[in-house]
Amino acid sequence: MARTKKIGAAGKFGPRYGKSVKDRFREVHKASKKPHKCPNCLKPGFKRVASGIWVCNKCGHKMAGKAYKPM
Repeated sequence: MARTKKIGAAGKFGPRYGKSVKDRFREVHKASKKPHKCPNCLKPGFKRVASGIWVCNKCGHKMAGKAYKPM
């Protein structure tokens, strides 16, 4: 997919919405998808399940946090 090479997941918008909106979307998307450290076991593997709900894949710890970042 050559169209999304530079802008990642924001490529799904195509020519719509402008560069600044797509840049902001790309940063939020990257921040929510990267592995975060679990506050309970301190291992990477804390994933977003739903908006504001985060679960650790290692120890099973579940907590409520921010929508796109756990804390």
